[in-house]
Parts: sequence; structure tokens; C-alpha cells
Amino acid sequence: MASRSHADPAQAGLAAGRRGLFGRTTLAAPGLGRLRAWLALPRELALGRLCYVLKRPLFALPEGPWRWRGNPPATAALVPPDPWPGNAQRGLALLDDSFHFLGRSLTRPAPQWNPVGVDPAWLEVLHGFGWLRDLRAAGGDNARRKARALVADWIAVNAAWSPVAWHPVVTGNRLSHWFSQYEFYAASADVEFRQRLLAAAARQARHLAGVLPAGLSGADEVAAAKGLCMAGLCLPDGAAWLSRGLELLAAALDAQILSDGGQRERCPILLLSVLRDCIDLRAALLAAGREVPGDLGLRIEGMAAMLRLLQHGDGGLALFNGGNEGEDLQIGLVLQRAASGKGPLQSAPAGGFQRLQAGRSLVLVDCGRPPPPGYDRQAHAGTLSFEMSVGRDRLIVNCGAQRGAGDWRAAQRSTAAHATATLADTNSSELLAQGGFGGRRAAVTCRRDEDEGNLWLEASHDGYQPLFGVTHQRRLFLSANGEDLRGEDRFTGEAAPAKPCGFALRFHLHPEVQAMSAQDGRSVVLRLPKGGGWRLRSAGGALALESSVYLGQPGQIRRSQQIVLSGTIAASETVVKWALQRMESAR
Repeated sequence: MASRSHADPAQAGLAAGRRGLFGRTTLAAPGLGRLRAWLALPRELALGRLCYVLKRPLFALPEGPWRWRGNPPATAALVPPDPWPGNAQRGLALLDDSFHFLGRSLTRPAPQWNPVGVDPAWLEVLHGFGWLRDLRAAGGDNARRKARALVADWIAVNAAWSPVAWHPVVTGNRLSHWFSQYEFYAASADVEFRQRLLAAAARQARHLAGVLPAGLSGADEVAAAKGLCMAGLCLPDGAAWLSRGLELLAAALDAQILSDGGQRERCPILLLSVLRDCIDLRAALLAAGREVPGDLGLRIEGMAAMLRLLQHGDGGLALFNGGNEGEDLQIGLVLQRAASGKGPLQSAPAGGFQRLQAGRSLVLVDCGRPPPPGYDRQAHAGTLSFEMSVGRDRLIVNCGAQRGAGDWRAAQRSTAAHATATLADTNSSELLAQGGFGGRRAAVTCRRDEDEGNLWLEASHDGYQPLFGVTHQRRLFLSANGEDLRGEDRFTGEAAPAKPCGFALRFHLHPEVQAMSAQDGRSVVLRLPKGGGWRLRSAGGALALESSVYLGQPGQIRRSQQIVLSGTIAASETVVKWALQRMESAR
């Protein structure tokens, strides 16, 4: 039966209007951009990716079936603990053959493991088997049998190598999820099923050990290494795979975890992924009675403190560099299991983020350089952007990102999709169509001061210097009571631009915030969901209230609004001042 796809008409309408929301975005041509991105990689990563691509035809060659020496085992050597909650509603949908990933639902996909017309990212989730946890949450024998049937079908259909199903990251995720859910779907199965399951897992572990590191970097490399470690712990005679996996994990963490606990990809949701993978592996090693690497606990503690820095009052994460809010329950559980006594960092110069917190107000600022080559595939050109929340209400936001969002990919990465300044509808760093940055990357300076509870932050970037000879300087002040946020954006150069250059300062609003332009034409009144009132005033630019879009919640595209302060840079220095203050009537 042909698969049926369900899409939200409202989301389709928003996608059609994305150009109007963010203006034009200029990206390097896909073919040229891919070559430039590869040439910019560190030598080891570039060679690793090239070798993996060249070996792919060999992976597709027929091979003999995997055989154990002696009798094949019928029981896993270890069932690792898995405390993470699933989604029972999605699990019940799976019982009816409805698969909902990344904002798209397919009912009875055909073919089951390679349905026509779906995004590769959707297929990666399908083949990764993370949804086994949703079936477990649904509960009951029907869910158990469904999980067992889908695993058995995958083993039967995907014996031959294919680019998505056998990609190292997808394979690592699948091994992790097969073993973490083993008690749910496999422990009570018949001997034949368990033998086929363990034989299939062993064959995948052998393949994974042979291809890694495969030019992977960032959270992807950690996920693949974790899968190999889990196979080594859970499969009989898997010690060699465990040793290889731990070696790869140590190298991956050394390369990407910074001195303040930040991660080189500079994306909060990817930091969460790496932290969770490390917590899972630590728990599995302890359950197996194995020694935990000495620095793994320190890495977990540092990442947990950094993640708390990037957490809003509602428990969700800030929207920087391709991330979304995440699920606050899961984030809280990850931080709880990190067992770190550290509170949130306030300043993370290595990671490139600052946290200004006073009263009920919280401001999170991106003060870092764009991620380096190899770690920038999904990064955004959002330098000096900020987000603000009051209590549990988000007020000023970046637009966020949807994985596998198709038409939104270019728009969501643009500078205009962030609460920062855009010059001449141009990104502050050059974005390549296939992901990553070109040769023009913003360099950033940052200084922070505190006095009697008042907070000052001064930062600048030179991303527009090569094109317009202009440096963007942003100064922020947050009062000790948290009720007064003031900003000053300066555009400076050694001389006036050769020709006038337009600028736009954007303040994207959360969809739950109600906005209304005041009669004076120089301010906007903002009403939070819980009734608090704020007013944004400005000087030095024309103020307008325009449409925007919010991509910060997984699988959802929502209409929102943005405040835009615009003008022209025609002198060696142009200054725009603004203030966001709590209204007296809301006190």
C-alpha cells in the first residue's frame, strides 16, 4: 500500500512566504559550496571523509553472512540502563503504522524502510530506532510485539549495505537503541529472534569498527563511538569493540569539548546530545562493572554547567546555531543524571556565550566566533544575537531551526533570522548552501562588567568589514532589578561607506507574545502570556512591526512577529539606541 503523508497547510503557507520574512539570503552554489567546505576542513577530517566516500562502493559488495565461532549467543551480555521517557502518544500511533518524525507523518510507509519522497533526515530517524522508546512508553504486549516485528523486518530487509541505513551515525544510534530497549522487546522473545538480533548487531559493530572515524566530527562522532561502545559491552566477546569505541570517544571529546564545557559546534541541542551520550555510557560501564575513564566525569560536569547557562526559565534551551528548545522534562532529567553540583555558568568565553541574569529577567548572548570548519555544518550566521526571557516566558528569541525543514534551511541560518543586526540583507558570515561557512567569518571581541548587580556587556564583530568596511558593536545593560534592558548598536568604519548601506536591527518575538505599535511610532508595547507588560523604545532608526516565524519547537512552524529598526549607514559612525523596559502598570 502506498504511504500517505500528512503536512500542515499553515506550515506550507509560511514556507511560501519565507523570502518576505527574512529578505534575500545569498548562498554559494551547492556544488562550489561543497568543494569549498571540503577544502576548508582540517587535513585529517578531509582525508577521513574522502576515504569513506571512496570506500562506499566496497561496502555495497555482497559478503557472506556473519557467523559466530561456535554456538551463536541467545542473550545479551548486558542490558544497559535507560531512564529516558518516551512519548506514549507517538508510540500508540506507531501501533497503527503511523510514523511521525521531524514534523512529518507517514502512514504505512512503502517501502517500509525507504519510502518515496522523504527527506534523508527523516530516513535517518527511522533507521536509528530511537522511536523504540515511544513504543515502550505506550506499553502492553502489542507494543512489545510491534517493536519486535519492526526490528526483525529491518534485519531481513537491510542485510545489504545502503548509504542511509548503514551510515556510521545511524548505525551507532541503532545499536545504542537496540540494546537500551532490549529488556522491553527482546528479553522475552524466542531464542531464534534473539540469535538473529545479536548476529545482526555484531555484523553492524564489525562494520562500524572498520569504518570509524569516517571523517565524522562533533556530536555525530560521539554518537557513533557510543554505539560501538554499547555493542562492545552488550555483545559476548565484544571487548575489542569496546576498547576501540572508548579510544574513539576520548579523541572526539578532546577535539570538541572546550575548557568551559562548551562544544565546538556551539549548538545547545547538540551539547545536550553529547552530554546525554556520555551519561548513558558512564551508566553502562558502571552497570557492567567496568572502569569509567577518569576524565569522563569531569567532562560531564563541565558540559552540565554549560548547558545550564544556555537554559531559559521555562527549562528549554536557547536557539543558537541550529538548535531548538528541546523537551524541558528531558533536559531536566539529563542535568539531574549528570549529578553535577555546579550551577549555571554566567560567562563562557571559550564557548562564546554570556548569561545576564537579574531579577526575573534573563538575557543570553552569542558572543563567539562561528564554529570552525568541520564543526559548522548546521551553524547559523547569528553573531551578537541575543534572547530574553522573563520568568518562564520567552520574550525576544531567535527563529530557531527545524531539522530536515527543506525550504527553510537557508532562511533559518541567515542573520535576518536572529535578534541582531543585518547590513544590506547580507549575512554577517558567508554561508554555504550545503552547510558550513565560506571564507568570510566574523571575528568577535567581548567584555563583561558587573557593579552592584547591574550588568554591562560590550561586544563587536567584523563580519561586514570585507564587504562594507563596517564593524558592528553592540552594548547591553541590564539593571539590577531586571526591569530595564538597554542596548546600543554602533556601525563604525574608518570612513563613510562608498555608497549608503541599509541596516536592520531585528527583535524576533516569541509566538505567545502580543505586540502592538504605540501611537508615537517610536515604541512597541509587548504583553507576555502571564500578563506582564514591556515596552521597547528606540532612537536612530525607523521602527516597524512585521511578520516573522518561529521554528524553535520540534516539528512545529509557528507564525510570530518581529520588531525591526531600520535605517541607512552613510557616515563613519551610525548609532541606534533602544530600551526594553517593564511597564509601570505591570509591576
